[in-house]
Amino acid sequence: MYTFLAKEIGNLTKLKELSLDRNRLQGEIPREFGNLADLEQMSLWENNLRGAIPRELGNLTGLGFLELGENFLTGEIPLEIGNLQNLEELDLRQNKLVGIVPAAIFNVSTLKLLQLQNNSLLGCLSSIADVRLPNLEELSLWGNNFNGTIPRFIFNASKLSILELVGNSFSGFIPNTFGNLRNLERLNLQDNYLTSSTPELSFLSSLSNCKSLTLIALSNNPLDGNLRKTSVGNLSHSLEIFLMYNCNISGGISEEISNLTNLTTINLGGNKLNGSIPIALGKLQKLQYLGLEDNKLEGSIPDDICRLDELYELELGGNKLSGSIPACFGNLIALRILSLGSNELTSIPLTFWNLKDILQLNISSNYFTGPLPLEIGNLKVLIGIDFSMNNFSGVIPTEIGGLKNLEYLFLGYNRLRGSIPDSFGDLISLKFLNLSNNNLFGAIPASLEKLSYLEDLNLSFNKLEGEIPRGGSFGNFSAESFEGNELLCGSPNLQVPPCKTRIHHTSWKKSLLLGIVLPLSTTLMIVVISLILRYRQRGKQPSNDANMPLVATWRTFSYLELCQATDEFSENNLIGRGGFGSVYKARLGDGMEVAVKVFNLQCGRAFKSFDVECEIMKSIRHRNLIKVISSCSNEEFKALVLEYMPHGSLEKYLYSSNCILDIFQRLNIMIDVASALEYLHFGCSAPVIHCDLKPDNVLLDDNLVAYLSDFGIAKLLIGEDQSMTQTQTLATIGYMAPEYGREGRVSTNGDVYSFGIMLMETFTGKKPTYEFFNGEMTLKHWVNDWLPISTMEVVDANLLSQEDIHFVAKEQCVSFVFNLAMACTVESPEQRINAKEIVTKLLKIRDSLLRNVGGRRIRQSNLN
Repeated sequence: MYTFLAKEIGNLTKLKELSLDRNRLQGEIPREFGNLADLEQMSLWENNLRGAIPRELGNLTGLGFLELGENFLTGEIPLEIGNLQNLEELDLRQNKLVGIVPAAIFNVSTLKLLQLQNNSLLGCLSSIADVRLPNLEELSLWGNNFNGTIPRFIFNASKLSILELVGNSFSGFIPNTFGNLRNLERLNLQDNYLTSSTPELSFLSSLSNCKSLTLIALSNNPLDGNLRKTSVGNLSHSLEIFLMYNCNISGGISEEISNLTNLTTINLGGNKLNGSIPIALGKLQKLQYLGLEDNKLEGSIPDDICRLDELYELELGGNKLSGSIPACFGNLIALRILSLGSNELTSIPLTFWNLKDILQLNISSNYFTGPLPLEIGNLKVLIGIDFSMNNFSGVIPTEIGGLKNLEYLFLGYNRLRGSIPDSFGDLISLKFLNLSNNNLFGAIPASLEKLSYLEDLNLSFNKLEGEIPRGGSFGNFSAESFEGNELLCGSPNLQVPPCKTRIHHTSWKKSLLLGIVLPLSTTLMIVVISLILRYRQRGKQPSNDANMPLVATWRTFSYLELCQATDEFSENNLIGRGGFGSVYKARLGDGMEVAVKVFNLQCGRAFKSFDVECEIMKSIRHRNLIKVISSCSNEEFKALVLEYMPHGSLEKYLYSSNCILDIFQRLNIMIDVASALEYLHFGCSAPVIHCDLKPDNVLLDDNLVAYLSDFGIAKLLIGEDQSMTQTQTLATIGYMAPEYGREGRVSTNGDVYSFGIMLMETFTGKKPTYEFFNGEMTLKHWVNDWLPISTMEVVDANLLSQEDIHFVAKEQCVSFVFNLAMACTVESPEQRINAKEIVTKLLKIRDSLLRNVGGRRIRQSNLN
């Protein structure tokens, strides 16, 4: 039951303390509270109060504690609050306050605690001068929109122990004067635009004067320094948490870090650190979290990691680590989360399966081979398994069915064979199951219908057969869950043929007739008729080439059928034109809609383009690549029959006034494209370079799932040197990598560059050929110039609004996206990140946004 604050309380003029915190009070704070002249403490935090803060509270000159945090208060902070010259604690955190903070508040010399975090306050605090705050012990400003440099008055607060500036838009150098704050215990500057004045990160050296420091958090700032040159080992030995994630720092990890023996958390992920993992880390006996993911670390994982008896989470994914997982990992009894994905690891010791209390296990995108061990069934409390994109073979152990707590199981892109175990029906907690791109056969177990929590299922591109179950969650799955299994049957909406009705109670003679004689005679008749028709039509009209390499030749089309389906290739059915031909929408006789790509044979390169696209498409399969259904070809006519995408291209959506893509949709689309790119570069027997990545070649289906299309100028990298090749074919101006345009050098790095440009375009809404961009001013330079200052200047206006309650989280997301785009478009091809790293970073950006925004279900992209 909710209660309103009574105005009558304002009549209690002798009241000294008003403490009504942590109730369900609602309504506004009565202005009559300004009559409580003797009040020394007002505590109303964690209620449901709304409306503005009454100006009359400025009359309470004896007030020492004003605690209004964790409500729904709106409007600006009244100037009159600056009149409270005896105030020791001001708590306005977690409201909906806007505007600037009155400068007078920073002149309240008695103030010990100032909490303004998680509002929508703004302004440049560095303009406030001549402020002392000699008693200030805690300043929390995180989660607002403050900008400018770090205000100088902070360094006059000699008693300051807690400083929280995270999640604002502070920029400029981190001052070395932080070393003057000798009482500092917690320094949190994360998620700003701060940088270092020197490559040696000199501000860190100054912090060695702060002997009480327990936390240094600098993540998501463009520090651009070299960790190897920094005296990390001189920091306070009381330091427990050291966070420098996604700071664009390079160099190796210094052995000196082992001096900080009280460290419990280290996160240096998302940087450009190189070299090996220091064995000295094994000296940090209190370490519980070690995050080194998404760097360029090489060599083996040192056995010394096993000395970390309290290690709870180990993140080493997205590096170039090689060799075996250390056998001693089985002794890490405290380990609950282990991520080794996207490395070059090759073997798993049997002792590894002793980790009976592990909760999450990710070893995806490595070079593991052999069967999945039966001992995996020992890990009874596992919540998540990701073994995708390896070379595991053999059958799936039935023992996995005993993992009752498992919520996600990813085994896609391996060489697993055999049937899906019936025991999977016992995975009662399962939400996500991906077994795609293996060699699994047999029926889909009906036991999977019991998985009532199953949200996402991907069984595509196996050799499964029989009827697709209809019960349980199966009614929620689309055709994508089952595509590439040619022997499946079931409901028409799953784009599979209907199951044949079984004939019961037939005699053996009827069975013989129906099962052998009739099919043989029918086949003979079809062959004879086909030969006659082929003879009559030879030389008269184009026909399908029986030797044409196709991806999914589940039916063939004649020239006449395509002509009729497109109304004789009418302009009304024209979807688009490209350099080598045109694409038409076609409706076949059975009502099926397809796209027909007709090559312009007047263009000399069209013949080669057709051959290249067929050669490429016959050998690749991925859920985010457009699928070729069939072809029609002879010397006079060449066409590909493709899936029809009802929503057209990403380019159409980006520049449509009727359909505006939100931030989640754009993230999901780019994750889809990156996943396709990762498959082309790493998932094929020979890497495939698309060569023409741009929004016009990204098509969208009904659910806005993205499909990469148009492989007419793609290249296969075959041979010993699979890093680059030469070409005389030009890609699209504005998207091509510099080395492509200058020298005709084609590589996977060139695709990454084009992806980075497309990523910028998707989130700015500006084409790289926009008239504003000319000479030295390109889309890339424009975004890069504004990135440290304000993403609001470059982001598509439809994505960010300062009135949005999730503005800070979304602005941070956009900033991460643009930083990723910069990493894709580095001038030197060798220094660009790869497609695997792109997928990993985009997924983390989306997951971070989802956590911060909360309460919203987004389309889950499959792992690949």
